[in-house]
Amino acid sequence: MHDQESHATSYTTLAAGPEFRHEIEVKRSRFITVLRRSDSEESARDLVAGLRREFHDARHHCSAFVLGPDRDIQRSNDDGEPSGTAGLPMLEALLKRETSPGAADLSDVCAVVVRYFGGILLGAGGLVRAYSESVSSALEAAPLVRRHRLRVCAASVPHTAAGRLENDLRAAGFLMAETSYGAQETVLRVAVPDEPAGISAAAERVLALTAGQALLVPGGTEWIDVPLR
Repeated sequence: MHDQESHATSYTTLAAGPEFRHEIEVKRSRFITVLRRSDSEESARDLVAGLRREFHDARHHCSAFVLGPDRDIQRSNDDGEPSGTAGLPMLEALLKRETSPGAADLSDVCAVVVRYFGGILLGAGGLVRAYSESVSSALEAAPLVRRHRLRVCAASVPHTAAGRLENDLRAAGFLMAETSYGAQETVLRVAVPDEPAGISAAAERVLALTAGQALLVPGGTEWIDVPLR
């Protein structure tokens, strides 16, 4: 989990779920790119170790990862390829990936490229292009989400009223976080921009929708995934 003191309030990452795989072939060499959402160096290194076991007969398992909302952790490894021809181009592909016009903020992503040598030497320039293209083409096809640091507010309502209130809030454009259920009440959680106006607007809407029966109580901030539009 990330420190809430990050300077960033949003960034782009892989959608939650299984790792994403994509393969290209360059002059008979196979380049298998595996992307995993990772929020720690341990998770990223676990991916590399697992792929070494899975593709134990491959010649290279090159890797790069960028972590944190501020992208302050960046690592790459050539794994036996000539220095600077694999890991660094992969890292550059992660860092330069445009997630919106003119903006590059991809983070919490580990990329591993497994290479099966095809018998034809690519040369340094060819390797740089192949490893860069392998990661870039995988990112083009991978599912991405926008991750926002939002203030999560909670409203406790009777079970019988919870479904309708949640639907009304969604219809009004509010982002709902995880709901919890108690013995007597349902606790709805609404994620809003971490600013007074956003919190106030949500609180007023809850009051209006419940005829003044439910109060929206601000809680802490959390990183919440929001689908890319």
